[in-house]
Amino acid sequence: MSLDADLARWREHLSRFAELLGNPPDRVTAPGREPSPGHCLIFAPHPDDECIVGALPLRLQQEAGWRVGNVAVTLGSNPERRESRWVELQDACGVLGFDCIRVGEDGLSDVRADTAEREPQLWQVHVDTIAALLARHRPALVLAPHALDDNPSHRGVYRLVAEALAAARLDAVLAHTEFWSTQSAPNALVQTNIADTARLIAALERHTGEIERNPYHLRLPAFLADAVRRGGELVLGAGEEPPDFAFATLYRLVAYRAGQPAAELPRRVFSADKALSSALLQS
Repeated sequence: MSLDADLARWREHLSRFAELLGNPPDRVTAPGREPSPGHCLIFAPHPDDECIVGALPLRLQQEAGWRVGNVAVTLGSNPERRESRWVELQDACGVLGFDCIRVGEDGLSDVRADTAEREPQLWQVHVDTIAALLARHRPALVLAPHALDDNPSHRGVYRLVAEALAAARLDAVLAHTEFWSTQSAPNALVQTNIADTARLIAALERHTGEIERNPYHLRLPAFLADAVRRGGELVLGAGEEPPDFAFATLYRLVAYRAGQPAAELPRRVFSADKALSSALLQS
């Protein structure tokens, strides 16, 4: 099936889902481009995370002309699947328009929160590798899981990216993402309209080996709809009325200066009817 057919199929499905939510308005922003577009790097613990947390990078790419790169920190724990997962990842990133960056031949190994204590030499090599990548690309926005995202590799990637940011002494905004566990203090709720949500799911569907094992792509719309429920009060404040849209993704945006956390960004909701720009990175 062609990409256009996949997108049409998912748009139809998501439109029906939105009807169950009261058919909230589906806002659309015309694509644009900043005079000096920024650069975003997603640090994905596994191939597929770029699709699950990719709302903010996708919108920046489409609405402000940003370049987005997905860093495949690992290619999964099964050595026999790594090459096929790399092929699937390239296919998924092609759907999203993201660059695909491979770290080493098979990704990094043993990326866990306690690796530094168990294998300090290996961990230092990992930190140096990611710090060099950050220094080379100098992204304005970095995505990584939050510290307590309840998967060993997700927690490991958080620690790895935090230490690499410090080693590179980078000025950037770190967007904490969530999937295995929600985060307690998100400060950004980013809407995706039906077309963009369909693109994220169509890209996730390219990870064929994973969804054959567990068809989690079918549940992603519910995850994104629930982010609106949670984000309406976590971002806007307890007791506030949630936004009137169907799908969104939650992030916690933290400004880093010389590689150290400096300030939480203000709590904001980013509706799809207003184009994203570098202004979202301002305190």
